[in-house]
Amino acid sequence: MEMTRQNGAAVRAEAVERHYRMGESLIRAVDGVSLEIGEGEFVALLGSSGSGKSTLMNLIAGLDRPSGGAILVRGRDLAKMTPEELARHRRHTVGMVFQSFNLIPSMTLVENVELPLRFAEAERGERQSRAREALERVRLGARLAHRPSELSGGEQQRGALARALVNRPSILVADEPTGNLDSNTGQEILNYIREFNETMKMTVLMVTHERALAERYAHRILFLADGKLVSSGAPAGGPR
Repeated sequence: MEMTRQNGAAVRAEAVERHYRMGESLIRAVDGVSLEIGEGEFVALLGSSGSGKSTLMNLIAGLDRPSGGAILVRGRDLAKMTPEELARHRRHTVGMVFQSFNLIPSMTLVENVELPLRFAEAERGERQSRAREALERVRLGARLAHRPSELSGGEQQRGALARALVNRPSILVADEPTGNLDSNTGQEILNYIREFNETMKMTVLMVTHERALAERYAHRILFLADGKLVSSGAPAGGPR
């Protein structure tokens, strides 16, 4: 297995499988993938639609369980966790950002960002101060009382980033975070993600179908096809 850029593994997958039954067919969404992501590494996961990249991301995030093999995050095997331990993993270890923002329309921006802290049963005063701090990091301190419908797509995704950061996770998983944005706004979002990777030493796994973005921002690019890892290497010229 290729050595990772940083010392220590944040994520290790060992012959991971995720198979589904669909009628008479067996869908091999992830089929024997082994990989390692170093602490503080920024990794892009590329592949065509149906290659298994989002399924693999969901396994690492603890949103799904493997059919076989093991996913170890910071040395702990997710497949052996209880539902309560997996919920804690999702609350504290992993922050998640999705293509569709997933902000709750009836809540203000600051209420959306506070939500993970409510689930973590943080004190109200701490919730408010940490939510404001996270929104300041993405330059949305003046938009606290706005609802998602009052924000641009880029602002909504920055709000989703703040929500992912509020529990101070060690790993950020981003599933097509620029997919609903124009190219300039998408680059702005990725500049924030790179900033968190560099200043907070946050490990980043980004699923994308845009090779140019992966080449520009990632330390390493993994390619999936038909549920299998087909290649792994540094981007051409390295991240800029």
